[in-house]
Amino acid sequence: MQSITLKVEVPIACFRQSRAREYAETYPVPPPATVYGMLLSMVGEIDRYQHCGCELAIALISEPQISRVIRTFRRVKKQDIHDPTNARPDYQELLTDIRFMVWVATGNEPNKPSLANRLDQAFINPATVNRFGGLCLGESRDLVNVITPVKSGEVAEPLRWLVQNEDGLLTLPYWVDHVGSKGTRWRRYDILEPANIYQPPDMAWTAINFD
Repeated sequence: MQSITLKVEVPIACFRQSRAREYAETYPVPPPATVYGMLLSMVGEIDRYQHCGCELAIALISEPQISRVIRTFRRVKKQDIHDPTNARPDYQELLTDIRFMVWVATGNEPNKPSLANRLDQAFINPATVNRFGGLCLGESRDLVNVITPVKSGEVAEPLRWLVQNEDGLLTLPYWVDHVGSKGTRWRRYDILEPANIYQPPDMAWTAINFD
């Protein structure tokens, strides 16, 4: 099974909780669905079904701090999209200094080349990637600062692993239905305490699929 390990650094982002309404709370960690979307964007893939079956493992390096801002949100209440009542200020939480590792493995991907292979090739020969727009993690405003491939044995910092747990305190999406919420898929997770564990524990792997 082919795999690749990446270190991701994002100065500021909001991973808005799916059930948040007026107050836009953020998850403390990028959900697997959000990380998967970023990886697709990185290789220029616009069909999110293309790499279903791949597996991701995520571990935080930093402990992002939460701040709060007021920003304008648009909610379509009137048919005229320019109606001023469609826009209103609300609070949003932001995370700063987001640094994490993501392991990408082939898993049960039916299509070739795999996402891990395409990511590897993107670093070897960037000219082969045809993509558009800035690389972001979540909202288009939340631009990625740097993504670095990491070889086995090069990780030296303690990691806080995101692991599946049926009784976990975090419920995160691993597949998002962008039309409604019916097709969104969830799993429950915990974030472990920092540890010098540099290979993903079994429960750290999440298969990306819409089933």
